[in-house]
Amino acid sequence: MRVLSVVGNRPQFVKSAPLSVALRGRGIEEVLLHTGQHYDPELSAVFFEELGLPEPDVRLDLHTADVAAMTPSIGEAIRTAGPEAVLVYGDTNSTLAGTRAAVEAGVPVAHVEAGLRSGDLEMPEERNRIEVDRLSALLFAPDERSHETLVAEDVDGRIEIVGDVMADATMQFAPIARRRSGLLSELELTPGRYVVATVHREANTRPDRLARIVAGLNGLTGPVVFPVHPRTTAALERDGLILHEHVLLLPPLGYLDFAALAAQARTIVTDSGGLQKEAYWYGVPCVTLRPSTEWVDTVSVGANRLVDDDPVALAEAVTQARMPNDPPQLYGDGKAAPKIADLVSTLFRS
Repeated sequence: MRVLSVVGNRPQFVKSAPLSVALRGRGIEEVLLHTGQHYDPELSAVFFEELGLPEPDVRLDLHTADVAAMTPSIGEAIRTAGPEAVLVYGDTNSTLAGTRAAVEAGVPVAHVEAGLRSGDLEMPEERNRIEVDRLSALLFAPDERSHETLVAEDVDGRIEIVGDVMADATMQFAPIARRRSGLLSELELTPGRYVVATVHREANTRPDRLARIVAGLNGLTGPVVFPVHPRTTAALERDGLILHEHVLLLPPLGYLDFAALAAQARTIVTDSGGLQKEAYWYGVPCVTLRPSTEWVDTVSVGANRLVDDDPVALAEAVTQARMPNDPPQLYGDGKAAPKIADLVSTLFRS
């Protein structure tokens, strides 16, 4: 049996790692396609080196996030590989392009991380999630809430609750990251005594929003470590925004260095979807620079606070951030990848 997996950005590389191992363990041949949506070496190629993943079988090197530009090339790869199914991850434009290409090629789609909703249709990711779920034949939901969402939307595909493959990856790689990374020593950081910040969403790089986020970061006390996404670097330079000396600007980090950094932080400030979950699994409180989140359970249990772009709320939330006592297990038990591989093997094997 053969499947084709479409990956294109940082979180998708992480999610694909444990599932690739599980697929091989079931005797399933995986054709890994890298769209090139994120093409900076620190955000893409380094994953294959650090995580021990095999090199992609297909590198499109498109260097674009445009769905229409990606879809034909993905479709050609699908027709060449002849898979029984196409696996897509999350909610990026690569996810949507892979889904549309598979549907056009007449190949069923399996969506990993299905049923998540923030309720904010202004987010491109939210629109991607809805369309991908509507077109998928098999929907892997991380929890009961996402399952209920898909049922309410009356999707045509089969829904399976499997947990979250990101939990698998986090549990596997976080201990390795702590052992192998020397970043904290290099930066002279003390575990639990610094904040990690990430900002990458397009909405947050608009001049007005980014200025307020910068003001919020400047208002924090103590070290703030800020690995800066290329899009954000360009926006900071464009708008002439200056961060204070306590904010340490770094280039994008490799996955293991970043995991070691985030797992030992006092608080994480981010607009990333995946990092909100990782923070929870690390036991680090999170402050989210968005008005909404698809990971609402992290907010409801008190581990995550939404502050949008309000600089005062950001500073207050970081000061008050605490993990709840006895936090409940969210988004699975770290065994999603074997469950997904079993279902793919059973349901798509010809």
